[in-house]
Amino acid sequence: MACTTILIGKEASYDGSTIVARNEDSPGGQFEPKRMQVVLPQDQPRVYTSTASHLTIELSEEPMRYTSVPDALPGHGVWAAAGFNTANVGMSATETITSNERVLGADPLVEYVPARGVEGQEGYVPAVPGGLGEEDFVTLVLPYIRSAREGVERLGSLLERYGTYEMNGIAFSDVDEIWWLETIGGHHWIAKRVPDDAYVTMPNQLGIDFFDLADAEGAQVEHMASPDLRSWMEENHLNLTLSRRFDAEDIFDAEYFADDEPDEEDEDGSLLPFSLDELISDLERAVEAGDVFNPREAFGSHSDSDHVYNTPRAWFMQRCLNPHDAWDGPEADLHPESDDIPWSRVPERKLTIEDVKYVLSAHYQGTPYDCYGRWGTEGTRRAYRPIGINRNGQLAVLQIRPYVAPDLSCIQWMAFGSNPFNALFPLYGNVDTMPKYLSNTTERVSTDNFYWSNRLIAALADARFHENAAHIERYQEKIGGIGHRVLRETDSACRGIEPAAVPAALARANERMVDILRDETDALLGRVLFQTSLAMKNAFAMSDN
Repeated sequence: MACTTILIGKEASYDGSTIVARNEDSPGGQFEPKRMQVVLPQDQPRVYTSTASHLTIELSEEPMRYTSVPDALPGHGVWAAAGFNTANVGMSATETITSNERVLGADPLVEYVPARGVEGQEGYVPAVPGGLGEEDFVTLVLPYIRSAREGVERLGSLLERYGTYEMNGIAFSDVDEIWWLETIGGHHWIAKRVPDDAYVTMPNQLGIDFFDLADAEGAQVEHMASPDLRSWMEENHLNLTLSRRFDAEDIFDAEYFADDEPDEEDEDGSLLPFSLDELISDLERAVEAGDVFNPREAFGSHSDSDHVYNTPRAWFMQRCLNPHDAWDGPEADLHPESDDIPWSRVPERKLTIEDVKYVLSAHYQGTPYDCYGRWGTEGTRRAYRPIGINRNGQLAVLQIRPYVAPDLSCIQWMAFGSNPFNALFPLYGNVDTMPKYLSNTTERVSTDNFYWSNRLIAALADARFHENAAHIERYQEKIGGIGHRVLRETDSACRGIEPAAVPAALARANERMVDILRDETDALLGRVLFQTSLAMKNAFAMSDN
């Protein structure tokens, strides 16, 4: 799936939450209807068969309840997308990512091979199942894990055993950590812990740009990987990281080495136990030994299509969240087609749910590349793939709050349809049911469900973007404000109630939120329909009387 992801560590978020967010976008020329669902333990399959790869896996462990955002139309698999389980672990799968010919030659993808001939006749060759993919990951992992780290371990083990038929990135979160896993070829993988004080941008491109293989093979503090990753890379000559003498200026700002003192002072005035030269030398040795390398160079791509489809999205997201860097003009440090946009960065300020919605709805506002803009030319306005695109199916933002009781901590913010024209609203994850307005999406277009209502609003508003923009902005702001208020009131109301009663109370809060959402969405549809109708080609200004 052509998706966009942002991950925010707990020290980089506005309230100390871990935040995982991803647009799930349909492939070109498709619009995949989505719905919300709670999967109860009794409804989790004990024998799972993938629709795409025909792989069958027995699931003998006892599952937990979990939320999900599956495809609404039957017949081609679950595609559960994102959700929380009862252990307060979140998972978002997947961000489709890029690879290169060297990786695919060294570890080919595990693709389904159909049967040949007629069974029972000479020459018949039975079908060979493929590996796992986006269709399967949430169903096979989320109900069985109790931490983000366990999510990496379980999925890594499944990949090593069964393989995969596509390159993907998967996020796991708990109240303390976010981990990001990237599949490498058919059976290999790497995973990196998101720094607590940073955010990560992922635009359909293999993203991790620094990896400590020694840590992955040892303590696994911030890195994990396939056990044989080092030997496999060496055998297939995949490491492209140059071994050279590093200069301090290549890594640190000048302020950090303004004098020649042998030891450097930390922010609190204490001496660090190393000098910059020692640090550079250690890094050199690690690179030469193969302990440190750049996975994006080794496993990813820098194709012409990346520069149109992928890198501009990372550029714009980071441009929004670190606005005082040089992003524009000939003196820009990074531009939309840069191959070295960092995987993670420390933001200029703490980041909010509203920041997440804005960047994942973006169409390059304020630049010559805005498809709705008046700057630039027709060529620049169509140069790059927007983040908020017509093919957005759903946006799930998984927030785990540390300052409330664990039963209340998991909030799944949701939006359906094209993100420039929808609103993000919160739902408690610790529930047994979802409101029908979110769960009853069918193939038939109907305003009885949130998905199709948003599709209608987007199609109408897009045709007269500037005339409808104010209606959309007021709707988004109102729903967001009501959402924060409902959370605050529900948190307060649930203090002290029995744990067994919490899911029902939170389900009622979700219903309350969705009742408001439906009324406001219907009203917006009416306003947008009226505004766009005024501009119909058969309009005429003279009175007929």
